Amino acid sequence: MNAVRGFPAFPSQRAGARFATSWWGRAWIQAIEDTSLDQTLLRKGRTYAKSGQVGPITVSPGRIAAVTESEYDTVVHVEQLTAPEWERFLDQVAAKAGHIAALLDGDMPHDLVEDAEDAGVPLLPAVGDLEPECSCPDWGHPCKHAAALCYQASWLLDADPFVLLLMRGRGEQELIEALQGRDVPAPDLAADAGMPAVVAFGLGVPPLPGPPPFDVAFAPLGLEPAPGVDVAALEVLAASAADRARELLLTGGLAVLTEYQDRVRLAAAHDLDLGLEAAVQAWRYGGADGLEALESAWTPPKQDLARARTLLRAGWEGEHPPEVEAWRNRWTIGARQLRYGRDGRWYPFTDRDGQWWPAGPPERDPSALVG
Repeated sequence: MNAVRGFPAFPSQRAGARFATSWWGRAWIQAIEDTSLDQTLLRKGRTYAKSGQVGPITVSPGRIAAVTESEYDTVVHVEQLTAPEWERFLDQVAAKAGHIAALLDGDMPHDLVEDAEDAGVPLLPAVGDLEPECSCPDWGHPCKHAAALCYQASWLLDADPFVLLLMRGRGEQELIEALQGRDVPAPDLAADAGMPAVVAFGLGVPPLPGPPPFDVAFAPLGLEPAPGVDVAALEVLAASAADRARELLLTGGLAVLTEYQDRVRLAAAHDLDLGLEAAVQAWRYGGADGLEALESAWTPPKQDLARARTLLRAGWEGEHPPEVEAWRNRWTIGARQLRYGRDGRWYPFTDRDGQWWPAGPPERDPSALVG
């Protein structure tokens, strides 16, 4: 029973839109980037993907396809699992009741993929599992059209891991029907009654559970007015403390901020009107590094600037590279200025009433910010 799923074309994305955010979506992108022989074509593919130059996408066993730039037939072939591999994969899914629930809830558990790999089932694609094909005259592997299709496919994978399983050869309904014919393990009731200590110690140390989800929005306190208490300010501070605590849990550390940086951070996070519009915009694009790019000039190492010039020339699609008016870490190119941050990324700025204004998220390749 083969399934075919169609997805509408993605519209043009806002500046700074990210591709895969799920770990399995990022593994998909890693596979296509490891397969690529030309980083310039990959960069163009990312631009095509974000600018909406890929038509509706069709996913079927062993392939994803779309018409790109309204004229090129673009296909990426995906290595399908064999019948024995599917049997072993279904055994792994059925071994834990939580696996089925996770898949239906749009999640791909790490331990499921690891157990499948232990059983000889390569669920996530690797180098050699993806084969691009396009009717365009480009000889790239992949060409920019196939790369764009793969980058957009990562958004589909983020939303539904069954898309990956369909690429590997079987659709959602077929898998669910196959799983219904397998026994789901029952809880081990004997464990509730206890066991000898020597047996328990012999089992070893079980793995720690995964980290808790940190994507839950902070719930406002909803404080009642009280004499002498600025309730609105207190709620902002509580939300800020929750944000910082979340950052600490995710990263294991917090950057030390000056009083001014922390004021900009608060204004950016909570839409406070403190007369810091440009600083707030810079913070939203790049945090403390973005704020420094707005307000400070410095002299980068010569090798960093030489590398950036090479990238700018290589990524320019026109006949002649743009003229650059360079001063320290600031390159002015027409109506746009790029500022090299101490974090190794280029920050874009545009001229607004004689003031350079933050214009988007940073890139390590300056050519991605001009065109």
